[in-house]
Amino acid sequence: MTHSTSRTAPIGLFDSGVGGTTIWKEVNALMPNENTLFIADNKNAPYGEKTKEEIIALCDANTRFLLENNAKIIVVACNTGTTNAISYLRNKYKEVPFIGIEPAIKPASLQSVTKKIGVLATRSTLASDLFAKTSEHLKQEEQVEIIEQVGEGLVDLIEAGRIKSPEMTLLLRKYLLPMIAEGIDYLVLGCTHYPYLLPQIQELIPPHIKVIDSGYAVAKQTRNILSQHHLLNDDATAEPQHLWLANGKVEVLQQFAPKNVEHLKISTF
Repeated sequence: MTHSTSRTAPIGLFDSGVGGTTIWKEVNALMPNENTLFIADNKNAPYGEKTKEEIIALCDANTRFLLENNAKIIVVACNTGTTNAISYLRNKYKEVPFIGIEPAIKPASLQSVTKKIGVLATRSTLASDLFAKTSEHLKQEEQVEIIEQVGEGLVDLIEAGRIKSPEMTLLLRKYLLPMIAEGIDYLVLGCTHYPYLLPQIQELIPPHIKVIDSGYAVAKQTRNILSQHHLLNDDATAEPQHLWLANGKVEVLQQFAPKNVEHLKISTF
């Protein structure tokens, strides 16, 4: 199975749920001419508590669906999916360009003054070989201390539409306050769902702590790879079409749809 080589073919993105829409928004902002197809596998969310084998199988199924629907590039808009499955996907679909996402611990480490950074991510991301390799390298090269925290329960609450709930506040306090006490000056959001929690996070952390996620960097890398493959859609006269699909509760996806984007359809698959 191969990808489309048409410039007008859609950029394909997938995530375990609505989190990938944070990446989609960055991609759409940077490349407004592009058609997109985003799938939220929210029937199987969250991926963060599953085994590596389960995560690979789900990512493989999502990839096949996007390729069957003519995607020209695949953005794995999921930290857990990337850290556990991207090497498998690249090996299986050799002709297809893949863009992955992993916690932005490198820029945080390079910019940190206290040399203490906090990482809030899913269990599977933090337990992955890819994360371990990157963090070990940074600990040695940059003499940085990386304080890891599993954000257990956060994705479930976001997927349930309970972002502004007492339970969310309790969990965020439980996860963030110990990292603040350790003296971090950067907080890395290692899950594409977590940018939706930014307003609450910023209420809980001191203003000197900078919060960083990977969204813009992923969009930039997607544009670079499309350009290298001569696949950028540079027709500014066309009206780009966007399709978001969910295989679970589609109403949750609808809550996160931007109001200012034309030709965005949301449906089930």
